[in-house]
Amino acid sequence: MSNLSPRVVEECPCSIHQNVIRLILSPTDKDLGGFIVRRALPVQQCRSIGPWVFFDHMGPAHFAKGKGIDVRPHPHIGLATVTYLFSGEMLHRDSLGSYQKITPGDVNLMVAGKGIVHSERQRDEIKAGPHTLNGLQLWLALPQEDEECEPEFHHYGKESIPQVHPDGVAVTVLMGTAYGVRSPVKIHSDTLYIEAKLNPGQSLTLPQSPERALYVVEGEISIDETLVRAHTMAILAPDTRVTINAAEPALVAMIGGESVGPRFMQWNFVASNMALIEKAKTDWQARRFAVVPGDEAEFIPLPNA
Repeated sequence: MSNLSPRVVEECPCSIHQNVIRLILSPTDKDLGGFIVRRALPVQQCRSIGPWVFFDHMGPAHFAKGKGIDVRPHPHIGLATVTYLFSGEMLHRDSLGSYQKITPGDVNLMVAGKGIVHSERQRDEIKAGPHTLNGLQLWLALPQEDEECEPEFHHYGKESIPQVHPDGVAVTVLMGTAYGVRSPVKIHSDTLYIEAKLNPGQSLTLPQSPERALYVVEGEISIDETLVRAHTMAILAPDTRVTINAAEPALVAMIGGESVGPRFMQWNFVASNMALIEKAKTDWQARRFAVVPGDEAEFIPLPNA
């Protein structure tokens, strides 16, 4: 799913689309054996939004009995993964010994720091019959002072995530502070991540952020005269008032925050300098990363190694 070619994640060099929209991105669908992934970030036109360097929309995917997600143990450094589901269930396991179900509304935060290994699968109970999965998985680049921190895993149940109703719109503040509430999810730098569900005829003014982008999960919204359809991302200008309007039911996610500076990416590794990535590649090939307890049998070789 990841490209091993080195690239720098930097400020979005996009041209102005209109006063408040810098660019509209249409991610390419990729079928991973019946599992659709739409990758909105990084792309050539825009490498990052604030600290966010990776944005995948997983699904909606419909699985037959006996089928499901089966992502083998793989490593990360220099980033934090954020997993959030709209429907379905996933099972997170990692080299810290974490064993955690992820269900809709929960937030799973895995801080890779100097190195962690995890797998993403589904329990046999879920695969015992037909089932669906729909969610987002995002990566945050850690600030330079934290990119070699000790790895951590945090699970936040949906009951702990604040919900508010500005102008009657159902908004969930997943990370950061917005609309007068603060999420308990740990952040390492200026970070914002919200979800909003709009009914037909509703409008929502988005919170300010040094950098921000809006992804339409379902339905469509308009910003001024511009329509933003399902499965597209609008890169928004900073320091402007942005109000979204829904003529039909819509589900959207907004990410934002302040950039942590340029980052290199190779495979599942993110770092502020290539030396850290080269070390991680060598360590993975030499099997010096910790293993996932109970999930040690399979090894994914370094791509193109």
